[in-house]
Amino acid sequence: MDEQQGRGGGGPPMWWRHGPPWWNREDGEERAPRRPWRSTVLITVFVLAGSNFAARGQLDDREALDPFARVLLFVAAGLLLWRKRYPVAVVFGTAVAATVYLGAGYPYGPVFVAVAVACFNAIVMGHRRAAWAAIGVFWAGHALVAHWLYEWLPPSGDSASPWGQEGVIAAWVAAVLAVSELAKTRREQWARERAERAQAARRRADEERLRIARELHDVLAHSISVINVQAGVGLALLDTDPEQARTALTTIKAQSKEALGEVRQVLDTLRTPGDAPRAPAPGLDRLPELVEQAAGAGLTVEVEGEPPRLPPGTDLAAFRIVQEALTNVVRHSGSRHARVHLDHDDGATLRLRIDDDGPATGAEAGGSGNGLAGMRERAAALGGTIEAGPRADGGFRVLAVLPLKASAETKEDR
Repeated sequence: MDEQQGRGGGGPPMWWRHGPPWWNREDGEERAPRRPWRSTVLITVFVLAGSNFAARGQLDDREALDPFARVLLFVAAGLLLWRKRYPVAVVFGTAVAATVYLGAGYPYGPVFVAVAVACFNAIVMGHRRAAWAAIGVFWAGHALVAHWLYEWLPPSGDSASPWGQEGVIAAWVAAVLAVSELAKTRREQWARERAERAQAARRRADEERLRIARELHDVLAHSISVINVQAGVGLALLDTDPEQARTALTTIKAQSKEALGEVRQVLDTLRTPGDAPRAPAPGLDRLPELVEQAAGAGLTVEVEGEPPRLPPGTDLAAFRIVQEALTNVVRHSGSRHARVHLDHDDGATLRLRIDDDGPATGAEAGGSGNGLAGMRERAAALGGTIEAGPRADGGFRVLAVLPLKASAETKEDR
């Protein structure tokens, strides 16, 4: 949308919305201010040449340009070379040089440009009081010379300036200050927008890292748990029942191959962000496969209920929650039997209940580390909840409630 507006879609141009390129630095990036050589040279040439041209029309009213006048013009414009490093000193320096130039009776001309540029720079860089004070000094000095000190200052025979001229100067000063304040406001707005965009980018990166960490944990924890159980079975039966040991090794091979495939799929999203995945994300349609894998690890799983048609994000989260809960039963529970119950009400919420008969062996059957935290994070990302804890009859239960509304899914997709 922003790109369309920036190309003439009816909105303000991109540079006005997000700032010119030289202000679009990364948040936190520090650079030493460089001297603006090119702009200073151009302004200096303009001030010197423009003053020579302006002097031709004021030969009868003002003093002719002499070396001292050119030195003052050069100083007023040349000070701008340090305006990025010393904005306060530069704005006062240009104001004083321009005041002395006018007080000496030299022709009016583009010396005002140097004062305007210095004032603009000082306000934009946050030195509003200094800029206003310098402009005040310049204006007061001009008024003092034009209305009270003109009798003792060159050119000889000069008369007081009309007060209407002060109105012109006041309008000029007001315009310079207004433009400067507007530029300062826009720069602050650009800085806030850049900071917000950088913060949003960091937040998206953190969320993506967390999502990948959850995926890797769920894939590896489940697969390695099955491999570990089957490896123990294979070692125990290697001498007494070679055929059963072979079956265990076959299960290990198949499980490790599947784990490698899922890990590769997760890593592919890092290498080629935005590309379509090579394989669809797992969902509850793979629940029979998950039950078969659990059976290979010695766990009998009963499934009750049929899942509704789920959005992709909810489908993946539900599958991972069931997978992690069964993995925890394999790893932490003495029970070899688990039940998975699926229920949904009017398409509004999906309820997943995973029960085992316990008892826990060495740790709680539901787990207490990254697995349970990952389940809670997946549910919370969709606006759902996870409840996990021992049952009154001695088993352990994991209850997940996931909303199926499109709004929750849309938030995750964004």
